[in-house]
Formats: sequence, C-alpha cells, structure tokens
Amino acid sequence: MLPLIDWHPHAPLQRLHLDWLQQAGVEVAVLRLDLIDPLISGNKWFKLTEHLRAAQEAGAEGLISLGGAHSNHLHALAAAGKRFGFATVGLLRGHVQQTPTTLDLERYGMQLHWLGFAGYRARHEPDFWQSWQDLYPGLQQVPEGGGGLAGALGCVPLVAMLREQLVDVGWDDYDGWWLAAGTGTTLAGLVLGEGGERRVYGALAVPTDHGVAPQVAAILQTAGHNERNFELIDASRGGFAKVDPALLGFIQASETASGMPLEPLYTAKALMALEQAVKEGSITRGKRLVFVHTGGLQGRRGFVV
Repeated sequence: MLPLIDWHPHAPLQRLHLDWLQQAGVEVAVLRLDLIDPLISGNKWFKLTEHLRAAQEAGAEGLISLGGAHSNHLHALAAAGKRFGFATVGLLRGHVQQTPTTLDLERYGMQLHWLGFAGYRARHEPDFWQSWQDLYPGLQQVPEGGGGLAGALGCVPLVAMLREQLVDVGWDDYDGWWLAAGTGTTLAGLVLGEGGERRVYGALAVPTDHGVAPQVAAILQTAGHNERNFELIDASRGGFAKVDPALLGFIQASETASGMPLEPLYTAKALMALEQAVKEGSITRGKRLVFVHTGGLQGRRGFVV
C-alpha cells in the first residue's frame, strides 16, 4: 500500500530585477517552485499531490503514468517514488533511447516501457489502460503530465503560498499571474485558487491547436467554476521543444542579469513572452505580476544552452 506522504514543500517568493521591467515600470516577483527540492522540483510535485492522495485512499501500491524522454512529470514521479518508497512505472513516447532524464528514471527505480509513436498516440483510446491495469493491478493510473482536475486542485495551494510572502517582497497586493502552460493544469489550479479575483496569463509552450484552452475549460467546468479570468498567449515559437538562437540568447542574457536559471521549453519561453507583452504595452506601467518558475531544470540537460 502506498505510504502516507506528509511533505509540504515551500517555494520562496523573490523579486525579479531586469532592465526591461524597470524601464516599463512593471514589477515582477517570482514564485520559485524550482527551489522546493533538489530532485522533486517544480509544479510537477503539486500536480501529483491529489493523485497520490487518491492512490493512498484506494490502497494502491504505486503510480503509473506517461511522458517523453525528457519528461519533468515522470522525473518528479520517479524521484517521489524513490524517496517515499512506492512503485512507479513510466510509459514512454517513442523508442528506447538514453537521455539524462531516462537514466535518472531507471536509477530511481521506475519501470520503463517504450510504446513507440503509434502506441503513444493510442493513449486516448478508451481501452488503452486495460492491458496496463492487467499487468500492474496494484498501480493507480495518472494522466499524462499529472493533468485533470486532481492535478489542478494540487496547485490551488500555490495561491496561499504566494499571499503569505507578499510582505517579503514589499507588496501589499498584486494584479495577476504569469506562467508557462503545457497542459494548462497549473493555470487552471491558479484560476480556481484565485476565484476569479486576479487574471492568470498562460504563456503556451505548445501551439494553440494543442487543445490547452478546452482542457482548462473542462477542468473549470468539472470543478463547477464558471469564472474564466485567464488568457492564453502563444509563446511556443513554432512548436513544442522548438529552440532558436533568439531564445538561447534571451536565456543567456536573462540569467546573467537576474541570476535565475531558466530552461528553454517552458520558463524561458514564458519570460520571453512576458518581455514582449511589457514592451508592447499589454502589461502596463504600475502592474505587479507573479511569475511562476515551474521548475523543469533537469530537462535542460537535453539541450545545448
């Protein structure tokens, strides 16, 4: 049976100092989810918490989920399984390959199955999970990326975590949130946590036709939440995992100026999109935004940055 996990990590709130923010009169504080733990890093842990709770209540022995060869979600899941002593299985997109991430997954004790590309595309078929349930009857299934309402509910406490630290950055209030969006799960959790009070901006790490908007809407509808105070911005730069010289140059300049590490698929694209919005005047002078550093720095090892 899955052990009862009583771990409530804390992410510090830090002011972000960059010239383009200062020139525009916009203030940004970063909720550093990348700093909650050396291994179980970022928003992926918070997206797992409700899935872990459900698995424990169901008497499951562990969790089984899906992801790619650089998956932050599988990395967090495997690291949690290693630390807290429960079984983990990963169903991976594509064919067998070694990456820094997959080597970690194996070292943390995760059982890997490579599905090929057609096999991975079949994950949305109604009978996809049946054979895996037969093979691993003691494991609880977790959606790709830890998504769905359970994943979003795990991110709701981030709102309280932020508000408890406003005084630390000299703020008494803030105007909204800005974060990278891959599935929209964390964004949906923030919308739920805010109850519509403040706008949540999602910088899309995937193209707009990848269905993030309907996924967010479905989560909010399932939660019985009618408020739609969020906005999605295309920050994918041509596609998921598309990395170009301008982005790499932005990462280098931003890290040098701020001292905050970024990775190219999520956080760097989100911050670059914020710079564009500020310079275009979409985010106006005097605004205070909370930028969520969603972690994922382990995946940076698969890219030349």
